[in-house]
Formats: sequence, structure tokens, C-alpha cells
Amino acid sequence: MTGPPLSELSTRAREIFRLVVEGYISNGLPVGSKTLAGSGTIALSPASIRAVLQELQDAGLLAAPHTSAGRLPTESGLRLFVDGIMQVSEPSAAERAQIERGIAMGGTIEAALAAASAALSEMSAGAGVVMVPRRDMRLAQVTFVPLSPARALAVLVAEDGGIENRVIDLAAPIAPSSLEAAGNYLTAQLAGRSLAEAAQAIAAEIANGRSALDAASADLVRRGLAQWSRDAAQRPVLVVRGQANLLDEAAASDIERVRQLLEELESVEAIAEVLDAAREAQATRIFIGSENRLMSLSGSSVIATPWRDGEGRVVGVVGVIGPTRLNYARVVPMVDFTAQSLSKRIVQDGFSRQ
Repeated sequence: MTGPPLSELSTRAREIFRLVVEGYISNGLPVGSKTLAGSGTIALSPASIRAVLQELQDAGLLAAPHTSAGRLPTESGLRLFVDGIMQVSEPSAAERAQIERGIAMGGTIEAALAAASAALSEMSAGAGVVMVPRRDMRLAQVTFVPLSPARALAVLVAEDGGIENRVIDLAAPIAPSSLEAAGNYLTAQLAGRSLAEAAQAIAAEIANGRSALDAASADLVRRGLAQWSRDAAQRPVLVVRGQANLLDEAAASDIERVRQLLEELESVEAIAEVLDAAREAQATRIFIGSENRLMSLSGSSVIATPWRDGEGRVVGVVGVIGPTRLNYARVVPMVDFTAQSLSKRIVQDGFSRQ
């Protein structure tokens, strides 16, 4: 249901609506007429306030969870508040310093992503998320370690220093010497190439018998490259921090929704699709509840904004996921500042999408 435009609300209705939304965002609880009357900001009796609350409810902006309870904003009400009423609060100097300090720390870009998502989580009371979509990993070294006769561990070291471990199934038992030969061969061949480029060149070399690998090692190299190239194309680099923040006192009364949200946060593909919707935006995008079909079951909100490389191309997306009572006025500029800080770090490092 879509609520009325802001211009149709009277001054007192707009003020009462604002107080209800801000009260809900503050503590996650319904706001009643007695609370509003006692706030000292509205010169109306509780009975008059109740009449206005009912008008706002009839307009689809507020809802009453119980007959005798106060009111909560609906998704339409939150959208009206975000688009037309809230006044953003810029991050403090201390908050800006915390974000910049974490992102500027030495190490890989993945470490900067982790620092950014952790800072957002800590300051927003939601889950901080940062994504670099579909970047073709460029490897500097590959090592195979035997785990069992049927499995081996591939240790992949990227050019930017990042390390990933992948378990690969063996078609047949392979001698340690053959595993070592496969790793050395891949390390030599991957220099300066993306996985996709290396897979094509190495496949041709193996097919023509020029690889100097035995049959078992050649098969391992072929299957490993095929799997890693597919992963690079399909799986984004995604960092999520702060899921525990979602289990606050207010969540106790809505534990099923929180359980659903935590399950959704376990799905890399689902979160990546959510954040991908914000990639083409010029500014911060806000998805409230069912506006985002992938997280509509948990009734969650997503605040996300893209970050860019030195040429202005979108590198990834940074954001916060949490309950609909996120402090939008505070979190929106915080997410925007984090995106700007990540962009600066990327420019300094000379990083770009491959």
C-alpha cells in the first residue's frame, strides 16, 4: 500500500508522524498517545493525539500491532519519512577517523574491505557489507597440498597478496611429486595473466603435448583452472561483519524475523544480488522491507552505495543491512562516507576491475 504524499499531511499530523517514526527507530517499540503527550513537544491532549494517530493509520502510514498498543510505522510510512522528513546527521570527526583509519591500514584490499564493513557494523548497529563483484582473480603462486588419496588443497596466492584455499577432488590418487609439478607449472604460466587467459593458453598447451606434465598433473591443472575461473566469474568478493548486532533487546520480541535475516546473511549469492541493484546508482540507495524481494521475508532494510576506481568506474558496493528501524538519518551519510574512503584507497593502490 502506498501512503499519501507528504503535502497532504497537516502540520500536526506530520509532527506526530515524525515523533512516532523516530521513537520506533530509537527503541524498536510502538509509540502511544501518552508517550507523545508527555514528550512536551505537542500541545494536544492524549485524546486528540489518538485521533491523529488513527488518521495516520487509516492513511497506511502507521500500524497498531495490538489493539491497546501504540503505533509503528509501516513500510510506506518509513519510505515517506526517509524521502521527505528525515534530516541526515553527518558522521562525527571521530567516526570519520575510525573509518579512514581502518581502510588506510596496510595489507590487501580484502583487509580494507573487512575494516570498512567492521566499522560500519560497529557504528550502525547493523551488519556491514562490502562487495567487489565478479573480479577475475590474477594469481601469483599456486601450491597443491595432499589431504587424502582423493582430495588435495590448492593454496592460491593472488598478485595483491590475498590468499584463498580451495579443496579439489582428484580423479585418481596423485603422487606428491606430481602435485608439486602441477603447482610449479601453474605458477610459471599464470604470471601476468588472469585465470580465464591462463585457462585458455594452458588448455591448448596440454592438448598439444607441450606442457611437460604427466597425465595426472595435466588433468589436475585443467580441472583446477576450470573451477577457479568459474568461481571468479560467479562469486563476488563479499565481506559481512556484525551479524551479532542484530540480536539486540528489541529483537527478542521478533525473533523469527531476526532468524530469517541471519539465514539470508549466510547466502553470498542473495546478498550480492541485493547489493548489485545499487551498482548503477549515482547516490545511496535505500531498500525498505518488501521493496527488496530477496530479503522481504525478514522485513529488513538495506542501505547501499557504489564505490569507484580512479577512472570513475564502479568497483563494488558498500552498505548496511539490518531491521527496518535502522537509524537512516545517521547510517546513510556514514555509508556514503565509507564509499568515498574506499574509492580513495583504491585510487592510491592503483586497483581496478580486471
